[in-house]
Amino acid sequence: MTEFGGVPFSTEDAVLDSRRTDRSGSAVEGRPEAVLLPRDAADVAKALRWATSTGTPIVPRGAGTSLTGASTAGTGTVVLDLSGMNRIVSLSAADATAVVEPGVITADLDRAAATVGLRYAPDPASHEISTIGGNIATNAGGLRCAKYGVTRDSVLGLSVILADGTRIETGTGTFKGVAGYDLTGLFVGSEGTLGVVVSATVRLRPIPAGLTTIAASFADAAAACTALAGVPGQPVIAELLDAAALRAVDAYLGTSLAARGSALLIVQASTVDSPGVLSALRPTAVSLEVSSDGDALLHARRSALPAIEQLGRPLIEDIAVPRSRLPEAITAIADIAARWQIPICTLAHAADGNLHPIIVDDPSRPAAAASAADEIFALALKLGGTITGEHGVGTLKREWLTRELDPANLTLQRGLKNLFDPQGILNPGKVL
Repeated sequence: MTEFGGVPFSTEDAVLDSRRTDRSGSAVEGRPEAVLLPRDAADVAKALRWATSTGTPIVPRGAGTSLTGASTAGTGTVVLDLSGMNRIVSLSAADATAVVEPGVITADLDRAAATVGLRYAPDPASHEISTIGGNIATNAGGLRCAKYGVTRDSVLGLSVILADGTRIETGTGTFKGVAGYDLTGLFVGSEGTLGVVVSATVRLRPIPAGLTTIAASFADAAAACTALAGVPGQPVIAELLDAAALRAVDAYLGTSLAARGSALLIVQASTVDSPGVLSALRPTAVSLEVSSDGDALLHARRSALPAIEQLGRPLIEDIAVPRSRLPEAITAIADIAARWQIPICTLAHAADGNLHPIIVDDPSRPAAAASAADEIFALALKLGGTITGEHGVGTLKREWLTRELDPANLTLQRGLKNLFDPQGILNPGKVL
């Protein structure tokens, strides 16, 4: 089996067709020539040496949960499917670290850490199906990013195979380390365009001794944001759902959340901090629910995307604005929805200004969704924000990246891409 450098592969029609698209729903022209199935880092190195020698574009892929088209593969490409490299190599309670392969499911690592009283903090909504490698590729966030930050804040070191098959190690196994340039941070969020991660050393955090979850309903999203601004300290979770999102969740779960108010704020904090949270939210909340078991309340938030998917094909956008501009952003998104007469359900990691306006595409009016998305991206930049807070650029936001970054910045970034991947074989057409 030397066809692809001696790496196991599949050319079955169903396998190839499934790699044309990802969770973004976007699909590219044609389909890949093959899907490589590496068993270990040595196989990945073989695959990349073969790709370099033949000039074949390689598309690294995990579970395919990208929301920007970053893991789509079309004509003339070969997919490097890392989902089979799924071992938790080591987990140390004493060091509060774990070493994992890229195919490890995010929630599986979190559960493994929980057996020794720790947690893997990043928890994207897709945590039950997304992989650590994919999280690293996009610098994913999640509900707990309010307190713990995004994936980059939990990655201490990486083992990476470069385009020519060379293996390098970045970072350390320690919480602090500033020797040389931060190559670890450079690879995190690079969407497989600079190298292929084959192992990661990640930081684990203590599970809080006690948590209180508060669900507060408000007359509107702006009122919810204003109340959140008065919350002292840093909550573990602070999630916002607007009226359109609540109606979708109610229809999906059979709940009546929208009847309580036009916006729902779910805040999870330590039992020590929760009195301060309640003091900040209670004066303007129209409904308040407190629970020491937040699973039921958080289930509504985690069910939002599948609920919205029942309405039609969702275009899951991802912008971030300064926290002080959050009320303005949510109000403007509602105006965009009304102007284009298209449903937009907005979710937000409210504590860090990261919004997910989810546009429900109308196949009979494709221009409406595209125009609404353009206005949302323009809004983010106008408010001093960014076109992506955690999902990445992929193929769907490349045009807007050139509007966010100045020419000198883009030139430098393209220079980095050429340095790491001079033949341009790693995930071509993505990001830059």
